[in-house]
Amino acid sequence: MPDIILENVTKRWGEVVAVNNLSLTIRDGSFICLLGPSGCGKTTTLRMIAGLEEPTAGKIYIGGKLVFSSEEAFSVKPADRDVGLVFQSYALWPHMTVFANIAFGLEMKKTPRSEIKKRVEHIAELMAIEDLLERYPSELSGGQQQRVALARSLAPQPSCLLMDEPLSNLDAKLRVDMRTELKRLHGETKQTTIYVTHDQIEALSLGTEVVVMNKGELQQIDEPMELYRTPKNIFVAEFVGTPTINMISGKIEENDGRFGLKVEGGLFFPLKLLNNLKVGQGVIMAVRPEDVRLVKPDKDKPLVFTIYSTLPTGPDIFTTVYNNKVFLTVRQEERVIYPMGTEVGIDFIENSLLIYDSQTGALLGRTSLV
Repeated sequence: MPDIILENVTKRWGEVVAVNNLSLTIRDGSFICLLGPSGCGKTTTLRMIAGLEEPTAGKIYIGGKLVFSSEEAFSVKPADRDVGLVFQSYALWPHMTVFANIAFGLEMKKTPRSEIKKRVEHIAELMAIEDLLERYPSELSGGQQQRVALARSLAPQPSCLLMDEPLSNLDAKLRVDMRTELKRLHGETKQTTIYVTHDQIEALSLGTEVVVMNKGELQQIDEPMELYRTPKNIFVAEFVGTPTINMISGKIEENDGRFGLKVEGGLFFPLKLLNNLKVGQGVIMAVRPEDVRLVKPDKDKPLVFTIYSTLPTGPDIFTTVYNNKVFLTVRQEERVIYPMGTEVGIDFIENSLLIYDSQTGALLGRTSLV
């Protein structure tokens, strides 16, 4: 199973830049999720790796072998790149049994019949569809059809597996079930996998690393929890996380000898000093809902907010509080539903406040309330 390397890959359609100067290394055995909004370039990136789209510029290597180079006008055909493809549509042959569908790629490679039987039975057992081999696609549920599509792609033992939103046609419960199966499958096979999704939960739960893209450009690549805890810019911070991360805009000021963030309306958040922040600098302070704490209001501490709404969801209670124009969403620890209009104090988990430059959107550091 190979490393896949993209060097300065660009894809244009006329004036439209779908992917802009993307450099990316996908390590052997990893499960990489390409995450981003519609039109960000993630599917185009996947199709260029597969050979279904030709880059306008750049180079692509699979397993140390050059498969595309714009400089050398060189491109290896999709069939010769040794990749397995799974798309949103299952694209199963309706007139073939499950066994025949899974065996199709092996037959195209002229694999001996005895080996085909052994390989199909093995992959069917791995995907828990061994009792469906004599059925036809029309006799299967959506989840079963998706398992067959995965089995068909895995049977020829491709060097890597490329999946483009393969679970988007399934209902919510089946998607969760299939995520579990995909995670287990990768754990067993260590198959190098590239998985395109716009669903952040899917990306964070499946990926060994997550690549966030926006407008054709790489925003961040990181392990899922590091991406969630330390987003490198405002776009990643806002895009990743449900509910959305809290954002508070203001300026760095000194107030009665204290350093902190002052927002419109006069609210002041006293902060531990960050060396790269200057008085008068415009910043955005971001904090995850689970890092906000509701506490008893204290007259000596001015961070007193009012309950705006409370939304119990079963396992969680999400409460929105406000002070003038500042609204915060809180994922509560305590299972208490506060009446609207109740005054509460707020506090933040130590070192949970992310500070971003309001001009560039870049992360400047992490800090706490004083």
